[in-house]
Amino acid sequence: MVEKSWVLIVLVVFIMHGDESLASDPDPIQDFCIPNPKFGAIKTAHLSILPCKNSSEATTDDFVFTGLKSSGNFTDTGLATFPVNPTIFPGINTLGISFVRADLKVGGINPPHFHPRATEIAYVVQGSVYSGFVDSNNRVFSRVIEQGEVMVFPKGLLHFQMNVGEKPATMFACLNSQNPGLQKIPSAIFGSGINEELLEKAFGLNHKQIGTMRRRFDPKTVN
Repeated sequence: MVEKSWVLIVLVVFIMHGDESLASDPDPIQDFCIPNPKFGAIKTAHLSILPCKNSSEATTDDFVFTGLKSSGNFTDTGLATFPVNPTIFPGINTLGISFVRADLKVGGINPPHFHPRATEIAYVVQGSVYSGFVDSNNRVFSRVIEQGEVMVFPKGLLHFQMNVGEKPATMFACLNSQNPGLQKIPSAIFGSGINEELLEKAFGLNHKQIGTMRRRFDPKTVN
């Protein structure tokens, strides 16, 4: 089943890059750019540029990644993610893509979040996952997607997943940026140090309730 999922992911990558003008990342200026481990990354506002090694030194192994055969470590929300970017998979450097394996325990959730620099398309390898996103008019587009089905989450829009099946679920997702960014809504609101009075007025919560939320989403907070 995993092999079939990769065929779909490859097709998705080509579809998403049919018009490179729609991509967030700059166009490549060579066939590929395998990072040279002898040099450090050059950081820009949204991207870490990894200097290329000579193309003659590239090998087939640079374009193969075998690290997604098992899940990552699970969080207390029942989610395990294994994100893949050029740092651990050199072959995708400068190609404007990244991808992730996500596993959900029964009842597990991927809390509301968004990627500011990428559209995401997610494929269900196994399980039944309630998935959706919210547009800029606060309209929710959601449904349960089953094994073999795909859902797309437009760039910059809040989206979420929850395993509603009776067995663990696995998804593979591809994003059209090698640095899509990730903003988790609960952590951004209660774990970022936003003024407490503002939060009380915005959410109708009292000081004690705000403190509870901050302790949950910002381990550095002690009240």
